Amino acid sequence: MPDLGIAKKENSLKKNKFISAIALAASAFTFNVSAEEKNLTLMLDWFVNPNHGPIVIAKERGYFKEEGLKVEVQEPADPSTPPKLVAANKVDLAISYQPNLTIDVAAGLPLIRPATLVATPLNTLTVLKDKSVKNLSDLRGKKIGIAIAGNEEATIGTMLETGNVKYSDVEIINVGWALSSSLASGKVDAIWGGFRNFESNQLALEGYEAKAFFPEEHGVPTYDELVFVANAKTHDKEAIKAFNRALEKATTYIVNHPKQSWNEFVAYSPDTLNNELNKRAWNDTLTRFALRPSAVDLKRYDDYAQFMYSQKIIETLPKAKDYVPSFD
Repeated sequence: MPDLGIAKKENSLKKNKFISAIALAASAFTFNVSAEEKNLTLMLDWFVNPNHGPIVIAKERGYFKEEGLKVEVQEPADPSTPPKLVAANKVDLAISYQPNLTIDVAAGLPLIRPATLVATPLNTLTVLKDKSVKNLSDLRGKKIGIAIAGNEEATIGTMLETGNVKYSDVEIINVGWALSSSLASGKVDAIWGGFRNFESNQLALEGYEAKAFFPEEHGVPTYDELVFVANAKTHDKEAIKAFNRALEKATTYIVNHPKQSWNEFVAYSPDTLNNELNKRAWNDTLTRFALRPSAVDLKRYDDYAQFMYSQKIIETLPKAKDYVPSFD
């Protein structure tokens, strides 16, 4: 007659070995998932600010991690370099501007737009409300301050035309980054290059009420202000899809929970982010984030490229289908 005690011990040992094997397999699986986490480097267009809300929230809430991504966010030493670094394969993704992307692609840089961050223009032509400029036609003979000399003639010139003013009828003054203070002090009568979610709020905090003229309401085709760019030849399609999913989750959370998301946003860097200007800018930016970052509107990009081509900003006319691929 078999020894039942020995049999039970053998069954127990087999059971324990089986459980251990399952645990080991599960551990190995977890390790492999972790090991396969993809690293992405993302260079911003500027230091972290409310425009970057979805990126910060995706990191803070673990949405990138849920998608198997480890995203390293970098701030540029020079705001003009991020797209060039992407083209040179130094970083995986960067934030740029639709107009700048169009110029870069027309110049032959191997760049694509995989997603949008801010889906409306932010640039404005801004004046002080209590001054003599009530309409664009009042800018004849006035001084307009700009931050960086470049292609302002096309945009400002087009806007002025809607008020029957020629570009040659105004004086353009480069005031560097002192846009708000130059307007407040009377050094210039208007400023171009200030964002509608920042400069107007900054002026208000200093006791000045601003009036903004929006380019998309004065002859300039609408465009995406902030877009992500990737290398056209070497980008990781699946990683970008995962990135876009995380970004969309973060944007949805921000829109649904604006106050809570603000608190989580400033927690990223309290000393630099938690101030009244950023809080006001946050509230003014909420409705401008792209709800579907990966959504593609080829006509929007073609229309703006055509505008730039007609204004002789670019010498070749790129087609959106070649640099705005779908990642859905």
